[in-house]
Amino acid sequence: MYRIIPSSAPYFVSDIRTLHLTLNGTSNLPRRMGAPASTHLCPRVHRPYLGHVMFSSSRHIMESLGESPDPYSYTSGRWLRRDALERNSRLIHFDFGALCRRVLALCPGANSIASYDKKEGGFNRVFIFHTDKAKRIVARLPFALAGPSRLTTNSEVATIKYLQAKTAIPIPKILDWSDDASNAIGSEYIIMEHASGIPLHEKWPTMDVSDQIKCIKAICQKLKEIVDLDFPAYGSLYFAETPYLPHSKLSLNREFYIGPHSGAIYWNCNVGQPRCYHDINPNQGPCMSLLDTAEYCNGLIDTGISRIPPAKSVSKRPRYQGSIETHQKLLNYGRAMLKEMAKSSRIQNAASPVMFHPDLHKRNIFVSEEDPTVVSAFIDWQSTSIEPAFWYADATPDLAQPVSDPSGEDEIEPKSEACAKAYEACIHFLAPKLSAARSIEEPYLRPFRYCYRTWDDGAVAFREELIQTSRLWEELGFAAPYPFPPLCAEEMTAHQKEYRLFEAAQQLGHGLSGLLARTWLQPDDDEPIRGEDDLREIWPFDLKG
Repeated sequence: MYRIIPSSAPYFVSDIRTLHLTLNGTSNLPRRMGAPASTHLCPRVHRPYLGHVMFSSSRHIMESLGESPDPYSYTSGRWLRRDALERNSRLIHFDFGALCRRVLALCPGANSIASYDKKEGGFNRVFIFHTDKAKRIVARLPFALAGPSRLTTNSEVATIKYLQAKTAIPIPKILDWSDDASNAIGSEYIIMEHASGIPLHEKWPTMDVSDQIKCIKAICQKLKEIVDLDFPAYGSLYFAETPYLPHSKLSLNREFYIGPHSGAIYWNCNVGQPRCYHDINPNQGPCMSLLDTAEYCNGLIDTGISRIPPAKSVSKRPRYQGSIETHQKLLNYGRAMLKEMAKSSRIQNAASPVMFHPDLHKRNIFVSEEDPTVVSAFIDWQSTSIEPAFWYADATPDLAQPVSDPSGEDEIEPKSEACAKAYEACIHFLAPKLSAARSIEEPYLRPFRYCYRTWDDGAVAFREELIQTSRLWEELGFAAPYPFPPLCAEEMTAHQKEYRLFEAAQQLGHGLSGLLARTWLQPDDDEPIRGEDDLREIWPFDLKG
Protein backbone atom coordinates (compact mmCIF):
# COMPACT_ATOMS: atom_id res chain seq x y z
CA MET A 1 0.00 0.00 0.00
CA TYR A 2 1.24 3.49 -0.71
CA ARG A 3 2.32 5.31 2.39
CA ILE A 4 3.79 8.66 3.36
CA ILE A 5 6.13 8.67 6.32
CA PRO A 6 6.16 12.04 8.09
CA SER A 7 9.85 12.81 8.00
CA SER A 8 12.14 15.15 6.17
CA ALA A 9 12.79 12.41 3.65
CA PRO A 10 9.64 10.36 3.08
CA TYR A 11 9.32 6.90 1.68
CA PHE A 12 9.47 7.21 -2.09
CA VAL A 13 6.99 5.65 -4.50
CA SER A 14 7.96 5.91 -8.15
CA ASP A 15 4.60 5.05 -9.73
CA ILE A 16 2.36 7.11 -7.45
CA ARG A 17 0.44 8.28 -10.52
CA THR A 18 -0.49 4.76 -11.60
CA LEU A 19 -3.59 3.28 -10.05
CA HIS A 20 -4.59 -0.15 -11.26
CA LEU A 21 -8.34 -0.72 -11.36
CA THR A 22 -9.22 -4.39 -11.08
CA LEU A 23 -12.36 -5.88 -12.47
CA ASN A 24 -13.83 -6.86 -9.13
CA GLY A 25 -13.62 -3.34 -7.79
CA THR A 26 -10.46 -3.44 -5.71
CA SER A 27 -7.17 -1.66 -6.17
CA ASN A 28 -3.95 -3.38 -7.06
CA LEU A 29 -1.11 -1.37 -5.57
CA PRO A 30 2.64 -1.92 -5.95
CA ARG A 31 4.17 -5.09 -4.70
CA ARG A 32 7.69 -3.77 -4.28
CA MET A 33 9.14 -0.31 -4.09
CA GLY A 34 8.34 1.13 -7.52
CA ALA A 35 6.79 -2.11 -8.81
CA PRO A 36 3.32 -3.62 -9.26
CA ALA A 37 1.65 -6.08 -6.98
CA SER A 38 2.24 -9.80 -6.70
CA THR A 39 0.33 -12.50 -8.49
CA HIS A 40 -1.84 -13.09 -5.45
CA LEU A 41 -3.31 -9.59 -5.22
CA CYS A 42 -5.50 -9.69 -8.33
CA PRO A 43 -8.91 -11.29 -8.71
CA ARG A 44 -9.15 -14.91 -9.66
CA VAL A 45 -10.76 -15.77 -12.96
CA HIS A 46 -12.15 -19.32 -12.88
CA ARG A 47 -13.56 -21.19 -15.87
CA PRO A 48 -14.20 -24.91 -16.40
CA TYR A 49 -11.70 -26.62 -18.67
CA LEU A 50 -13.19 -29.45 -20.69
CA GLY A 51 -10.06 -30.35 -22.61
CA HIS A 52 -8.31 -33.71 -22.63
CA VAL A 53 -4.67 -34.65 -22.64
CA MET A 54 -4.94 -35.68 -26.31
CA PHE A 55 -5.77 -32.17 -27.58
CA SER A 56 -3.10 -31.34 -30.10
CA SER A 57 -3.15 -27.55 -30.25
CA SER A 58 -3.82 -24.44 -28.22
CA ARG A 59 -6.51 -23.43 -30.70
CA HIS A 60 -8.32 -26.73 -30.21
CA ILE A 61 -8.17 -26.35 -26.43
CA MET A 62 -9.30 -22.73 -26.48
CA GLU A 63 -12.23 -23.54 -28.80
CA SER A 64 -13.37 -26.19 -26.33
CA LEU A 65 -13.40 -23.68 -23.49
CA GLY A 66 -15.97 -21.32 -24.96
CA GLU A 67 -16.17 -18.26 -22.73
CA SER A 68 -12.80 -18.43 -21.00
CA PRO A 69 -10.09 -16.07 -19.77
CA ASP A 70 -7.47 -15.14 -22.34
CA PRO A 71 -4.31 -17.03 -21.34
CA TYR A 72 -2.04 -14.63 -23.21
CA SER A 73 -3.19 -11.08 -22.49
CA TYR A 74 -3.46 -9.19 -19.23
CA THR A 75 -7.15 -9.22 -18.30
CA SER A 76 -7.30 -8.49 -14.57
CA GLY A 77 -7.59 -4.72 -14.74
CA ARG A 78 -6.64 -1.41 -16.29
CA TRP A 79 -4.23 1.39 -15.50
CA LEU A 80 -5.16 5.06 -15.33
CA ARG A 81 -1.79 5.94 -16.86
CA ARG A 82 0.04 4.27 -19.76
CA ASP A 83 -2.64 1.58 -19.86
CA ALA A 84 -1.77 0.18 -23.29
CA LEU A 85 1.94 0.10 -22.48
CA GLU A 86 1.35 -1.57 -19.12
CA ARG A 87 -0.90 -4.25 -20.59
CA ASN A 88 1.33 -4.89 -23.60
CA SER A 89 4.30 -5.37 -21.31
CA ARG A 90 2.38 -8.24 -19.70
CA LEU A 91 1.47 -10.01 -22.94
CA ILE A 92 3.01 -13.49 -23.16
CA HIS A 93 3.25 -15.39 -26.45
CA PHE A 94 3.26 -19.08 -25.61
CA ASP A 95 1.54 -22.38 -26.37
CA PHE A 96 -1.25 -22.83 -23.84
CA GLY A 97 -1.99 -26.33 -25.13
CA ALA A 98 1.63 -27.37 -24.62
CA LEU A 99 1.48 -26.02 -21.07
CA CYS A 100 -1.68 -28.04 -20.38
CA ARG A 101 -0.13 -31.20 -21.79
CA ARG A 102 3.00 -30.69 -19.72
CA VAL A 103 0.95 -30.27 -16.55
CA LEU A 104 -0.95 -33.48 -17.22
CA ALA A 105 2.28 -35.33 -17.97
CA LEU A 106 3.48 -34.37 -14.50
CA CYS A 107 0.36 -35.84 -12.86
CA PRO A 108 0.47 -39.66 -13.11
CA GLY A 109 -3.01 -41.07 -13.46
CA ALA A 110 -4.63 -37.79 -14.51
CA ASN A 111 -6.40 -37.82 -17.86
CA SER A 112 -7.80 -34.33 -18.12
CA ILE A 113 -7.88 -30.89 -16.59
CA ALA A 114 -11.26 -30.33 -14.98
CA SER A 115 -10.88 -26.58 -14.51
CA TYR A 116 -8.30 -23.88 -14.06
CA ASP A 117 -7.88 -20.57 -12.28
CA LYS A 118 -6.01 -17.64 -13.74
CA LYS A 119 -4.23 -15.15 -11.51
CA GLU A 120 -1.98 -12.33 -12.60
CA GLY A 121 -0.22 -9.39 -11.10
CA GLY A 122 2.69 -7.13 -11.86
CA PHE A 123 5.31 -9.76 -12.56
CA ASN A 124 3.74 -13.12 -13.40
CA ARG A 125 0.78 -14.94 -14.86
CA VAL A 126 -0.29 -17.94 -12.79
CA PHE A 127 -2.51 -20.84 -13.79
CA ILE A 128 -3.86 -23.16 -11.12
CA PHE A 129 -4.90 -26.36 -12.89
CA HIS A 130 -7.36 -28.77 -11.31
CA THR A 131 -7.03 -32.29 -12.74
CA ASP A 132 -9.71 -34.95 -12.88
CA LYS A 133 -7.91 -36.62 -9.95
CA ALA A 134 -8.55 -33.57 -7.74
CA LYS A 135 -4.90 -32.56 -7.83
CA ARG A 136 -3.93 -28.87 -8.04
CA ILE A 137 -0.86 -27.86 -10.02
CA VAL A 138 0.49 -24.31 -10.26
CA ALA A 139 2.17 -23.06 -13.43
CA ARG A 140 3.73 -19.61 -13.33
CA LEU A 141 4.99 -17.71 -16.36
CA PRO A 142 6.99 -14.51 -15.78
CA PHE A 143 6.37 -11.26 -17.61
CA ALA A 144 9.39 -9.70 -19.28
CA LEU A 145 9.44 -6.95 -16.65
CA ALA A 146 9.89 -9.47 -13.81
CA GLY A 147 13.64 -9.38 -14.26
CA PRO A 148 16.42 -10.40 -16.65
CA SER A 149 15.49 -13.26 -18.97
CA ARG A 150 16.71 -16.69 -17.86
CA LEU A 151 18.43 -15.33 -14.76
CA THR A 152 15.16 -14.57 -12.93
CA THR A 153 13.75 -18.08 -13.36
CA ASN A 154 17.06 -19.88 -12.81
CA SER A 155 17.73 -17.93 -9.64
CA GLU A 156 14.27 -18.50 -8.16
CA VAL A 157 14.45 -22.25 -8.72
CA ALA A 158 18.01 -22.42 -7.40
CA THR A 159 17.01 -20.43 -4.33
CA ILE A 160 14.08 -22.75 -3.59
CA LYS A 161 16.21 -25.86 -4.10
CA TYR A 162 18.94 -24.44 -1.86
CA LEU A 163 16.50 -23.56 0.91
CA GLN A 164 14.86 -26.96 0.70
CA ALA A 165 18.28 -28.57 1.05
CA LYS A 166 19.56 -26.36 3.86
CA THR A 167 16.44 -25.54 5.89
CA ALA A 168 13.06 -26.93 6.91
CA ILE A 169 11.20 -23.90 5.55
CA PRO A 170 8.03 -25.26 3.91
CA ILE A 171 8.06 -24.44 0.18
CA PRO A 172 5.94 -26.21 -2.47
CA LYS A 173 7.80 -28.81 -4.52
CA ILE A 174 8.94 -27.81 -8.00
CA LEU A 175 7.87 -30.40 -10.58
CA ASP A 176 9.37 -28.87 -13.70
CA TRP A 177 10.90 -25.61 -14.87
CA SER A 178 12.64 -23.97 -17.78
CA ASP A 179 14.59 -20.76 -18.10
CA ASP A 180 14.74 -21.07 -21.90
CA ALA A 181 11.78 -19.51 -23.70
CA SER A 182 12.61 -21.52 -26.84
CA ASN A 183 11.15 -24.62 -25.20
CA ALA A 184 7.98 -26.33 -26.48
CA ILE A 185 5.76 -24.11 -24.31
CA GLY A 186 7.35 -20.97 -25.69
CA SER A 187 7.96 -19.24 -22.35
CA GLU A 188 10.04 -19.55 -19.25
CA TYR A 189 7.99 -21.29 -16.59
CA ILE A 190 7.92 -22.96 -13.19
CA ILE A 191 5.45 -25.77 -12.53
CA MET A 192 5.00 -26.77 -8.91
CA GLU A 193 2.66 -28.37 -6.45
CA HIS A 194 0.02 -26.13 -4.95
CA ALA A 195 0.84 -24.88 -1.47
CA SER A 196 -0.86 -26.81 1.28
CA GLY A 197 -3.24 -24.98 3.57
CA ILE A 198 -4.90 -21.64 2.99
CA PRO A 199 -3.48 -18.12 2.45
CA LEU A 200 -3.02 -16.37 5.78
CA HIS A 201 -4.87 -13.27 4.61
CA GLU A 202 -8.08 -15.33 4.42
CA LYS A 203 -7.84 -16.34 8.08
CA TRP A 204 -6.22 -13.29 9.64
CA PRO A 205 -9.31 -11.07 10.12
CA THR A 206 -11.13 -13.75 12.13
CA MET A 207 -8.18 -14.77 14.30
CA ASP A 208 -8.04 -13.50 17.87
CA VAL A 209 -4.94 -11.56 18.86
CA SER A 210 -3.40 -14.44 20.81
CA ASP A 211 -3.52 -16.68 17.73
CA GLN A 212 -2.17 -13.86 15.57
CA ILE A 213 0.83 -13.53 17.89
CA LYS A 214 1.37 -17.30 17.87
CA CYS A 215 1.30 -17.21 14.09
CA ILE A 216 3.85 -14.38 13.99
CA LYS A 217 6.14 -16.36 16.28
CA ALA A 218 5.80 -19.44 14.04
CA ILE A 219 6.61 -17.36 10.94
CA CYS A 220 9.70 -15.84 12.55
CA GLN A 221 10.91 -19.23 13.76
CA LYS A 222 10.74 -20.50 10.19
CA LEU A 223 12.46 -17.44 8.73
CA LYS A 224 15.20 -17.63 11.36
CA GLU A 225 16.57 -20.57 9.40
CA ILE A 226 17.11 -18.51 6.28
CA VAL A 227 18.57 -15.54 8.17
CA ASP A 228 21.04 -17.85 9.93
CA LEU A 229 22.52 -19.05 6.63
CA ASP A 230 26.01 -17.71 5.92
CA PHE A 231 27.02 -16.33 2.53
CA PRO A 232 30.36 -14.89 1.34
CA ALA A 233 28.98 -12.26 -1.03
CA TYR A 234 25.98 -10.23 -2.15
CA GLY A 235 24.02 -11.31 -5.20
CA SER A 236 21.58 -14.05 -6.19
CA LEU A 237 21.82 -17.83 -6.21
CA TYR A 238 22.11 -19.87 -9.41
CA PHE A 239 22.79 -23.46 -10.36
CA ALA A 240 26.49 -24.16 -10.78
CA GLU A 241 26.08 -25.66 -14.25
CA THR A 242 24.43 -22.52 -15.64
CA PRO A 243 26.51 -21.74 -18.75
CA TYR A 244 25.53 -18.11 -19.23
CA LEU A 245 26.60 -16.74 -15.83
CA PRO A 246 29.34 -14.07 -15.98
CA HIS A 247 32.91 -14.89 -15.03
CA SER A 248 32.53 -12.91 -11.80
CA LYS A 249 30.33 -15.62 -10.28
CA LEU A 250 31.42 -17.05 -6.94
CA SER A 251 31.22 -20.74 -6.12
CA LEU A 252 29.10 -21.48 -3.05
CA ASN A 253 29.34 -25.28 -3.27
CA ARG A 254 29.28 -27.92 -5.99
CA GLU A 255 25.66 -27.21 -6.87
CA PHE A 256 25.25 -23.46 -6.47
CA TYR A 257 26.94 -20.20 -7.39
CA ILE A 258 26.39 -16.63 -6.28
CA GLY A 259 25.94 -14.53 -9.40
CA PRO A 260 24.47 -11.16 -10.38
CA HIS A 261 21.41 -9.75 -8.65
CA SER A 262 18.31 -11.07 -10.40
CA GLY A 263 16.02 -8.34 -9.05
CA ALA A 264 14.54 -5.96 -11.61
CA ILE A 265 16.09 -2.86 -10.01
CA TYR A 266 19.49 -3.68 -11.53
CA TRP A 267 18.21 -4.42 -15.03
CA ASN A 268 16.50 -2.90 -18.03
CA CYS A 269 13.02 -4.18 -17.12
CA ASN A 270 10.81 -1.28 -16.01
CA VAL A 271 7.71 -0.47 -18.07
CA GLY A 272 8.39 2.59 -20.18
CA GLN A 273 11.62 3.32 -18.31
CA PRO A 274 14.51 1.68 -20.14
CA ARG A 275 17.96 1.80 -18.63
CA CYS A 276 20.25 3.36 -21.16
CA TYR A 277 23.74 2.44 -19.92
CA HIS A 278 25.08 5.15 -22.20
CA ASP A 279 27.23 6.72 -19.48
CA ILE A 280 28.18 3.64 -17.49
CA ASN A 281 28.53 -0.10 -17.79
CA PRO A 282 25.97 -2.37 -16.10
CA ASN A 283 26.93 -3.27 -12.53
CA GLN A 284 24.69 -6.05 -11.23
CA GLY A 285 27.24 -7.91 -9.13
CA PRO A 286 27.92 -10.23 -7.50
CA CYS A 287 29.63 -8.09 -4.92
CA MET A 288 32.33 -9.64 -2.77
CA SER A 289 32.85 -6.79 -0.31
CA LEU A 290 31.16 -3.72 1.10
CA LEU A 291 34.31 -2.18 2.58
CA ASP A 292 37.41 -2.94 0.51
CA THR A 293 36.21 -1.77 -2.89
CA ALA A 294 32.80 -0.32 -2.08
CA GLU A 295 31.48 -2.61 -4.81
CA TYR A 296 28.01 -2.77 -3.38
CA CYS A 297 27.73 1.02 -3.11
CA ASN A 298 29.08 1.46 -6.63
CA GLY A 299 26.46 -0.96 -7.91
CA LEU A 300 23.66 1.14 -6.44
CA ILE A 301 25.08 4.40 -7.78
CA ASP A 302 25.80 2.88 -11.19
CA THR A 303 22.21 1.68 -11.34
CA GLY A 304 21.04 5.22 -10.64
CA ILE A 305 23.26 6.63 -13.39
CA SER A 306 22.17 3.93 -15.84
CA ARG A 307 18.55 5.13 -15.52
CA ILE A 308 19.36 8.64 -16.71
CA PRO A 309 18.26 8.82 -20.37
CA PRO A 310 19.85 10.78 -23.21
CA ALA A 311 18.88 14.42 -23.26
CA LYS A 312 16.90 14.13 -26.51
CA SER A 313 14.55 11.53 -25.05
CA VAL A 314 13.54 13.48 -21.94
CA SER A 315 9.95 14.71 -21.95
CA LYS A 316 8.56 17.48 -19.78
CA ARG A 317 8.73 16.61 -16.10
CA PRO A 318 7.87 18.46 -12.86
CA ARG A 319 10.62 20.89 -11.93
CA TYR A 320 11.47 18.96 -8.77
CA GLN A 321 12.60 16.07 -10.98
CA GLY A 322 15.76 17.97 -11.94
CA SER A 323 17.93 18.08 -15.02
CA ILE A 324 20.18 15.32 -16.31
CA GLU A 325 23.21 17.28 -15.14
CA THR A 326 21.73 17.67 -11.66
CA HIS A 327 21.14 13.93 -11.34
CA GLN A 328 24.65 13.11 -12.50
CA LYS A 329 26.19 15.59 -10.08
CA LEU A 330 24.15 14.39 -7.10
CA LEU A 331 24.94 10.74 -7.81
CA ASN A 332 28.64 11.51 -7.96
CA TYR A 333 28.36 13.16 -4.55
CA GLY A 334 26.37 10.14 -3.43
CA ARG A 335 29.10 7.77 -4.56
CA ALA A 336 31.69 9.54 -2.44
CA MET A 337 29.30 9.71 0.51
CA LEU A 338 28.35 6.00 0.44
CA LYS A 339 31.97 4.98 0.05
CA GLU A 340 32.81 6.86 3.21
CA MET A 341 29.73 5.62 5.06
CA ALA A 342 30.58 2.02 4.16
CA LYS A 343 33.68 2.35 6.32
CA SER A 344 31.60 2.97 9.42
CA SER A 345 31.76 0.20 12.00
CA ARG A 346 28.01 0.53 12.54
CA ILE A 347 27.33 -0.06 8.86
CA GLN A 348 29.85 -2.88 8.74
CA ASN A 349 28.27 -4.59 11.74
CA ALA A 350 24.90 -4.44 9.98
CA ALA A 351 26.17 -5.48 6.56
CA SER A 352 26.41 -9.24 6.93
CA PRO A 353 25.26 -10.95 3.70
CA VAL A 354 21.69 -12.03 4.47
CA MET A 355 18.99 -13.75 2.46
CA PHE A 356 15.36 -12.96 3.26
CA HIS A 357 11.96 -13.46 1.67
CA PRO A 358 11.60 -10.67 -0.93
CA ASP A 359 7.87 -10.10 -0.50
CA LEU A 360 6.77 -11.24 2.94
CA HIS A 361 3.07 -10.60 3.44
CA LYS A 362 -0.07 -12.54 4.36
CA ARG A 363 -0.87 -13.54 0.79
CA ASN A 364 2.48 -15.30 0.41
CA ILE A 365 2.16 -17.23 3.68
CA PHE A 366 -0.04 -20.33 3.88
CA VAL A 367 -1.34 -21.77 7.14
CA SER A 368 -3.34 -24.78 8.25
CA GLU A 369 -7.04 -24.24 7.64
CA GLU A 370 -7.84 -26.00 10.92
CA ASP A 371 -5.16 -24.21 12.96
CA PRO A 372 -3.94 -20.92 11.42
CA THR A 373 -1.08 -20.71 13.93
CA VAL A 374 0.61 -23.54 11.98
CA VAL A 375 2.56 -22.29 8.96
CA SER A 376 2.29 -24.68 6.01
CA ALA A 377 4.09 -22.87 3.17
CA PHE A 378 5.88 -19.76 1.96
CA ILE A 379 5.44 -18.92 -1.72
CA ASP A 380 6.77 -16.35 -4.24
CA TRP A 381 10.56 -16.41 -3.95
CA GLN A 382 11.09 -14.54 -7.21
CA SER A 383 13.94 -11.99 -7.02
CA THR A 384 15.26 -13.35 -3.73
CA SER A 385 18.76 -12.00 -3.20
CA ILE A 386 21.57 -11.87 -0.71
CA GLU A 387 21.91 -8.31 0.55
CA PRO A 388 23.56 -6.47 3.43
CA ALA A 389 21.41 -7.02 6.51
CA PHE A 390 20.61 -3.30 6.63
CA TRP A 391 18.81 -3.62 3.29
CA TYR A 392 16.09 -5.51 5.15
CA ALA A 393 16.11 -3.24 8.19
CA ASP A 394 12.63 -1.87 7.52
CA ALA A 395 11.17 -5.02 5.95
CA THR A 396 8.04 -5.35 8.05
CA PRO A 397 5.27 -7.63 6.74
CA ASP A 398 1.69 -6.39 6.59
CA LEU A 399 0.73 -8.62 9.51
CA ALA A 400 3.05 -6.60 11.76
CA GLN A 401 2.29 -3.08 10.60
CA PRO A 402 0.32 -0.89 13.03
CA VAL A 403 -2.90 0.52 11.61
CA SER A 404 -4.90 3.51 12.77
CA ASP A 405 -7.76 2.91 15.13
CA PRO A 406 -10.93 4.26 13.48
CA SER A 407 -12.41 4.98 16.91
CA GLY A 408 -9.89 7.66 17.84
CA GLU A 409 -7.47 10.15 16.33
CA ASP A 410 -3.76 9.33 16.47
CA GLU A 411 -4.57 6.00 18.08
CA ILE A 412 -3.26 2.62 16.96
CA GLU A 413 -5.66 -0.27 16.65
CA PRO A 414 -4.82 -2.50 19.68
CA LYS A 415 -4.56 -5.84 17.85
CA SER A 416 -2.24 -4.45 15.19
CA GLU A 417 -0.12 -2.75 17.86
CA ALA A 418 0.25 -6.03 19.74
CA CYS A 419 1.21 -7.83 16.53
CA ALA A 420 3.80 -5.17 15.67
CA LYS A 421 5.39 -5.48 19.10
CA ALA A 422 5.36 -9.27 18.85
CA TYR A 423 7.12 -9.17 15.48
CA GLU A 424 9.79 -6.79 16.77
CA ALA A 425 10.40 -9.04 19.78
CA CYS A 426 10.66 -12.14 17.61
CA ILE A 427 13.12 -10.51 15.22
CA HIS A 428 15.18 -9.26 18.17
CA PHE A 429 15.54 -12.68 19.76
CA LEU A 430 15.41 -14.97 16.72
CA ALA A 431 17.25 -12.99 14.03
CA PRO A 432 20.07 -10.94 15.58
CA LYS A 433 21.54 -10.11 12.16
CA LEU A 434 18.35 -8.26 11.28
CA SER A 435 17.87 -6.91 14.79
CA ALA A 436 21.22 -5.12 14.64
CA ALA A 437 20.30 -3.56 11.32
CA ARG A 438 16.86 -2.48 12.55
CA SER A 439 18.48 -0.58 15.42
CA ILE A 440 20.41 1.74 13.10
CA GLU A 441 19.11 5.29 12.74
CA GLU A 442 17.34 6.11 9.48
CA PRO A 443 19.86 8.78 8.38
CA TYR A 444 22.43 6.00 8.05
CA LEU A 445 20.32 3.91 5.73
CA ARG A 446 18.16 6.17 3.56
CA PRO A 447 20.97 7.22 1.18
CA PHE A 448 21.67 3.54 0.41
CA ARG A 449 18.00 2.79 -0.22
CA TYR A 450 17.17 5.71 -2.49
CA CYS A 451 20.30 6.56 -4.47
CA TYR A 452 19.47 4.18 -7.33
CA ARG A 453 16.01 5.74 -7.72
CA THR A 454 16.81 9.40 -8.35
CA TRP A 455 15.49 9.54 -11.92
CA ASP A 456 12.20 8.00 -10.82
CA ASP A 457 11.77 9.97 -7.60
CA GLY A 458 13.28 13.27 -8.62
CA ALA A 459 16.61 14.92 -7.93
CA VAL A 460 15.18 16.99 -5.09
CA ALA A 461 14.40 13.85 -3.08
CA PHE A 462 17.97 12.58 -3.09
CA ARG A 463 19.33 16.08 -2.55
CA GLU A 464 17.24 16.23 0.61
CA GLU A 465 18.86 12.98 1.74
CA LEU A 466 22.32 14.47 1.19
CA ILE A 467 21.36 17.60 3.13
CA GLN A 468 19.90 15.68 6.06
CA THR A 469 22.91 13.37 6.26
CA SER A 470 25.28 16.34 6.11
CA ARG A 471 23.61 17.85 9.18
CA LEU A 472 24.20 14.63 11.12
CA TRP A 473 27.59 13.78 9.63
CA GLU A 474 29.69 14.45 12.72
CA GLU A 475 26.99 13.12 15.03
CA LEU A 476 27.01 9.89 13.04
CA GLY A 477 30.71 9.59 13.80
CA PHE A 478 32.37 10.24 10.44
CA ALA A 479 35.75 11.95 10.68
CA ALA A 480 36.31 12.68 6.98
CA PRO A 481 34.85 15.91 5.54
CA TYR A 482 31.35 15.52 4.18
CA PRO A 483 31.59 15.12 0.38
CA PHE A 484 28.45 17.16 -0.40
CA PRO A 485 29.16 20.91 -0.40
CA PRO A 486 26.70 23.04 1.61
CA LEU A 487 24.13 25.01 -0.34
CA CYS A 488 24.15 28.78 -0.25
CA ALA A 489 21.08 30.60 1.05
CA GLU A 490 19.63 31.11 -2.42
CA GLU A 491 20.17 27.47 -3.38
CA MET A 492 18.62 26.28 -0.13
CA THR A 493 15.53 28.42 -0.68
CA ALA A 494 15.10 27.02 -4.18
CA HIS A 495 15.61 23.48 -2.90
CA GLN A 496 13.05 23.87 -0.12
CA LYS A 497 10.48 25.19 -2.58
CA GLU A 498 11.05 22.23 -4.91
CA TYR A 499 10.92 19.79 -2.02
CA ARG A 500 7.57 21.11 -0.84
CA LEU A 501 6.28 20.58 -4.37
CA PHE A 502 7.65 17.03 -4.30
CA GLU A 503 5.86 16.36 -1.01
CA ALA A 504 2.66 17.79 -2.40
CA ALA A 505 2.89 15.47 -5.40
CA GLN A 506 3.36 12.48 -3.09
CA GLN A 507 0.40 13.50 -0.95
CA LEU A 508 -1.77 14.09 -4.01
CA GLY A 509 -1.03 10.65 -5.43
CA HIS A 510 -1.47 9.00 -2.05
CA GLY A 511 -4.75 10.77 -1.47
CA LEU A 512 -6.08 9.97 -4.93
CA SER A 513 -5.26 6.27 -4.71
CA GLY A 514 -6.77 6.10 -1.23
CA LEU A 515 -9.91 7.92 -2.34
CA LEU A 516 -10.48 5.54 -5.23
CA ALA A 517 -9.72 2.44 -3.21
CA ARG A 518 -11.77 3.33 -0.15
CA THR A 519 -14.63 5.41 -1.53
CA TRP A 520 -15.30 4.71 -5.20
CA LEU A 521 -14.16 1.14 -5.57
CA GLN A 522 -15.64 -0.18 -2.33
CA PRO A 523 -19.09 1.44 -2.37
CA ASP A 524 -22.04 0.73 -0.14
CA ASP A 525 -25.39 -0.30 -1.52
CA ASP A 526 -26.50 3.28 -2.16
CA GLU A 527 -23.40 4.34 -4.11
CA PRO A 528 -23.97 4.96 -7.84
CA ILE A 529 -20.41 3.88 -8.66
CA ARG A 530 -20.39 0.10 -8.40
CA GLY A 531 -17.22 -0.86 -10.22
CA GLU A 532 -14.77 -0.10 -13.00
CA ASP A 533 -17.40 0.39 -15.74
CA ASP A 534 -19.21 3.05 -13.71
CA LEU A 535 -15.97 4.76 -12.79
CA ARG A 536 -14.66 4.77 -16.36
CA GLU A 537 -17.92 6.36 -17.54
CA ILE A 538 -17.42 9.45 -15.39
CA TRP A 539 -13.60 9.52 -15.06
CA PRO A 540 -12.36 12.98 -16.21
CA PHE A 541 -8.87 11.91 -17.35
CA ASP A 542 -7.50 9.92 -20.27
CA LEU A 543 -7.70 6.14 -19.93
CA LYS A 544 -6.52 5.17 -23.39
CA GLY A 545 -2.75 5.28 -23.08
